[in-house]
Parts: sequence; C-alpha cells; structure tokens
Amino acid sequence: MRTDSIRYLIVPGWQGSPDGHWQHHWHDTLPNSEWLEQADWNHPQKDHWVSSLDHAIASTSKPTVLIAHSLGCITVAHWAGQAPLARVGRVQGALLVAPADVERPNRPSPLADFAPVPRQPLPFPSQVVASDNDPAASVARALEMARDWGAEAGILSGAGHINVKSGHHRWDQGFAYLYRLQSRAQRNGLRRA
Repeated sequence: MRTDSIRYLIVPGWQGSPDGHWQHHWHDTLPNSEWLEQADWNHPQKDHWVSSLDHAIASTSKPTVLIAHSLGCITVAHWAGQAPLARVGRVQGALLVAPADVERPNRPSPLADFAPVPRQPLPFPSQVVASDNDPAASVARALEMARDWGAEAGILSGAGHINVKSGHHRWDQGFAYLYRLQSRAQRNGLRRA
C-alpha cells in the first residue's frame, strides 16, 4: 500500500489535541493528512461527532486510515457500527490510541453521551495502543475494547494517556504501530482481491 495514495484522517478526542500533541506532529509529517474538526471540543455530543466523522470519510473516495486518540477512538467505533457499507469500505484501517473508557465510574460528565462503548468488531483492521497507567482506561478495559473490536493490542509502560501531559509530543515510536497496521491492511486487501 503506497502511502501517497492514502489519506490519513486525524481524529482527536475530548477537548481536541492541543498544540504540541503528537497528532499535530503526525498531521504535519504524514502526506495527505487531514484534521477532523468538531464544532464543540468541550461538550461533545455523540451524534454530532459521529456525523462529522461520516462527512469527512464521505468527502473523498481515497482510501483512508483513521488515527484516533481517546474519545476519538470511541467515535470511530460508534461510526463503524452505523455507517453505510460503501463508506466503511473506504477505511483501510484505524489506529486507536488511548481509547477512553466512557463507562468508568469516574468518567468526566461530558463523556456520558458516548456510553456504552460499542462492542461489535470493527469492519477494518485496527490497532489499539494503550498504557498501563492511563487514567482514562485501565489495561483490562483497553484489552477488552481491543478484543471486542477485533483489534491488535499494544500496551505501553508508563505512557499515561499518551498525550502532551504524559510527554508525548512527537511520539515517533507510534509510527511503528501505524506501519504495522498498514501492512496488515495491505495483506487483507490482497486476500480479498
């Protein structure tokens, strides 16, 4: 799969990704990358966020790889469960970094609209990357989400929420997960051909 033929769609989470976040670095680094903008980053509404994602995917027929963080991961899972097959087929894979457990007892109240976490397998290759000390999701929950979604899982040690606060500004190591995901998507595409 040639990277110049792929659109990378960056899908931030709650409160957006501030300057210095690895998603900004990746947006500046990856060819053909686009940023999914939401109308309200601080008061997310599931239907609006899912609709924005659907609109972005529908805007081009180019093969798309989703690069989601936190609540963006949950948005991807909700979208995949209700999107038309033609649009789902445009997604070559999804990198789901630090998915937020919107069902946890101490979740921030703005995330309540996204519960429950979808449990159906995602219809495209996916990779969950989580951390063993993420306040937004325990390892057990991150692994459960990965299993439900049919995703491969990678657990980082001491990486927090894999964001600016935990020191992940460029996060060049994350590209290894992206490239592995793309290789898997390419193999799946060859099997279908």
